[in-house]
Amino acid sequence: MKREIIQTNDGSTTIHLPEWNESYHSKHGAIQEAYHVFIKNGLSLFQGKPIAILEIGFGTGLNAFITHLEANKNNQIIDYVGVEAYPVAIEEALKMNFANEIDTTKATFFNQMHECEWEIKNTISINFTLIKRKQFFQDINDIESFDLIYFDAFGYRVQPELWSEEIFLKMYKALKLNGVLVTYACRTSIKNAMLLAGFSVEKLPGAPGKREMLRATKGI
Repeated sequence: MKREIIQTNDGSTTIHLPEWNESYHSKHGAIQEAYHVFIKNGLSLFQGKPIAILEIGFGTGLNAFITHLEANKNNQIIDYVGVEAYPVAIEEALKMNFANEIDTTKATFFNQMHECEWEIKNTISINFTLIKRKQFFQDINDIESFDLIYFDAFGYRVQPELWSEEIFLKMYKALKLNGVLVTYACRTSIKNAMLLAGFSVEKLPGAPGKREMLRATKGI
């Protein structure tokens, strides 16, 4: 499948798949969407606490990178697991301009995230460890292991099977009590799948260019 590197509206890059008309990040702004969905409406809920994060769709590494920057800025301990069935090639990932757009002095950390080994725990900094797992989302079987899930799969239009009750039940089981899942998406069918899996679900204002997003919480 053909892949193109394109620039989004906030100046940051993403990978675009013309055959699907789908991108790894929002064309309205890759970095601003990542901060809005995953940091502002996810990570900020756990500020000051050591936490474990599961990312569904490691992709370009943008979400892991900005989470690492937040961990160092706030002196927060984060154990991060990124799941990806089809990893982005290192050469392609290193063409992303995220470090240049956010903080050029942190480029080494972004590169390290892509160059480190898969399936083992890598220490990226004193505050941040990373495990990259090459795994289909359907095969995730973690039990009460994570405080926060970044759900950043390709959109429902191209891969509806990744937004099913079956998948969200796996996410529910993977979270600890009072754990939270955040995603950029906000279809009624997705919300219903989350509810059927047992989540409490709320709609929140979306990132620029998108009206709403979803946040789901695991209760008793």
